[in-house]
Amino acid sequence: MFWFAALSVAAWLVTTLTALAFRSRAYALFRGIHLGLHTAVAIAVAPTGSRLFPAFALLHAIVYLQALVLVRPRLRPFWYRALVSIPAAGFGAGTLLALPWALAAALGVTLPALWLPYLLALIGVVQSLSLREEQVDIVVADGAVAGLRRHTPGRARVARPLRVVQLSDPHLGPFMSIERLRRIAGEAVRKSPDLVLLTGDFLTMESQGDPALLGAALEPLRALEGRVFACLGNHDHEALDTVRGALLSAGVRLLVDEAALVRTEAGDVQVVGADFAWRERERHLAQLCQRHPRVTGALRLVLLHDPGAFRHLPPGEADLVLSGHTHGGQLGLLSLGLPWTLMRLFVGAPDHGLWARGTDRLYVHRGTGHYGFPLRIGVPGENSLLRVHAPGEAGLEAEGLPTS
Repeated sequence: MFWFAALSVAAWLVTTLTALAFRSRAYALFRGIHLGLHTAVAIAVAPTGSRLFPAFALLHAIVYLQALVLVRPRLRPFWYRALVSIPAAGFGAGTLLALPWALAAALGVTLPALWLPYLLALIGVVQSLSLREEQVDIVVADGAVAGLRRHTPGRARVARPLRVVQLSDPHLGPFMSIERLRRIAGEAVRKSPDLVLLTGDFLTMESQGDPALLGAALEPLRALEGRVFACLGNHDHEALDTVRGALLSAGVRLLVDEAALVRTEAGDVQVVGADFAWRERERHLAQLCQRHPRVTGALRLVLLHDPGAFRHLPPGEADLVLSGHTHGGQLGLLSLGLPWTLMRLFVGAPDHGLWARGTDRLYVHRGTGHYGFPLRIGVPGENSLLRVHAPGEAGLEAEGLPTS
């Protein structure tokens, strides 16, 4: 239908030019590319002769509305998120997933089941608004592993493992409201952990301007003050003062290339927080370890937002590294019980779960929230209690195993 195509192209141009005039060249470039692809696919697959076309056209228009509103980003009320932000994300993701149908249409071929990418997007909306409760047992110091690979925990257990709640990549925004993150923080407190560790990327463009927003969302963690630590992620450097102020107000200690020693019921724990760095990671991490050497008798945890940097950590410098950043791969088959994610097809970095390199162990959290691609699909968010076991003779005796 000519008018649908013409109005779509006009909306794309208006949104991109508005972004250029009133936001920034970078945002205009991003929106121009993203909406350009969305526009092309939507024109190719629009069911113009179907009774579904009015709904398709309405959701299509909401995508442009959301992009225009983000020229002046701020956290929006519930009604706006429910009627605009989330429908725009869902329909936009479905349209991107419909790219094979668009390419086939360009070649004069009609593929069946156009509803499939939009059904996947609907499933993604549900998964993006929910978290999977899990208890994960991680054994450290259970032998050396050649190379970098997924790892299965060893058999040894201790009578009292270290109890850790990790929150990563909450990305306060359309899918992660202040109220939702407050509930998650409150649940973390109710689990009575020894430590709560936050591994970065707290904000989206909608929440960068006001530290009171994130501070209010994390306020329940103040009940565990002295046991809550954080490191910075890449997005945190976009609004560093906002993140610092919010964490301070919530009683969270931010470790920026710093270390802290904490006495817990499971023993002494040294927490090392690495700043986020894109370049010279090997030198950065080597200097961090030199400044903060191991404390004898303490379990050493390293907070390192991007698991891709794990390979650059000097060998033997961490009993356990805790990372996030990947959102678990965000698109994959974990919901079906399979470890595969789209990320692993293109990127060599660990995507989720437990990994090993030599004697060092890495746990990649799937994320409390998400950002970037509009939805999670097949990779649910994570709300885990980690039980960290450092085996030794006491642990072997607790399980009734021989000690020699």
